[in-house]
Formats: sequence, structure tokens, C-alpha cells
Amino acid sequence: MRAVVYARYSSENQREASIDDQVEVCRRYADARRWRVTKVYADRAVSGASRHRVQYQQMIADAEQGEFDVIVCEALDRIGRKLSDVADLHDRLQFRGIPLHAVKLGEITTMHVGLLGTMALLYLSDL
Repeated sequence: MRAVVYARYSSENQREASIDDQVEVCRRYADARRWRVTKVYADRAVSGASRHRVQYQQMIADAEQGEFDVIVCEALDRIGRKLSDVADLHDRLQFRGIPLHAVKLGEITTMHVGLLGTMALLYLSDL
């Protein structure tokens, strides 16, 4: 199975190594399932409050072209902090039969999107 990794950190106050750490954890997750990581999408110092992230948008475009079979991220909040954005991605992926996996949760379901997406949105509003 062709897997891709999505990694992100929010601000310039965070370490560049955060991306490397996320990718390593995701690679181990994929390796344990015998998935082949074919690409890494990484948005550096870009808030998850917006879906207008260069690598995130490229990942969506590549999904629509059938470039991979599964997405792996460290945690769902790496995908985004806005519930509507996370739900939109989940719907697009489901339509194409592409599962989204978070290392800490496994395959992301609609329930995960609703509950964790709401928590991420609350976190964002507290900022």
C-alpha cells in the first residue's frame, strides 16, 4: 500500500525538528503495517487554523489524482484545527476510498472527526 505522511508545526517558535520527529513516528507506524511511504507533505510554521497550506493543498490534489492509498499523521490536529476543514478532508478521502490514520488513534472515523475536531477548534479559540 502506498502511504504518505502529513506533518505540520504551527509557529516559528517551534523546532524544525518537530517535522522530523513526526515523520519518524509516522514511518514506524507505516512500516509496522508494511505500507511503503512514497511521499512526505510538511508545512512548516503554518497554523492549522487555515486549510490554505501549500503542502496540505498539494496532498489533496495528489489524493484526487490517485497518487497514494493512505495518509498517516502523528495526530489529527496536525491535519488541521478547524472542524470544517478536517471534516471536509475526511469526506473527500472517504469518497476516494483513502483512509486517514493517526498514529495515536489508528484509522480516523467520523466519530474521531467530530469529537477531536471539536476539541481542536476549542483549543484554537482559546489561543
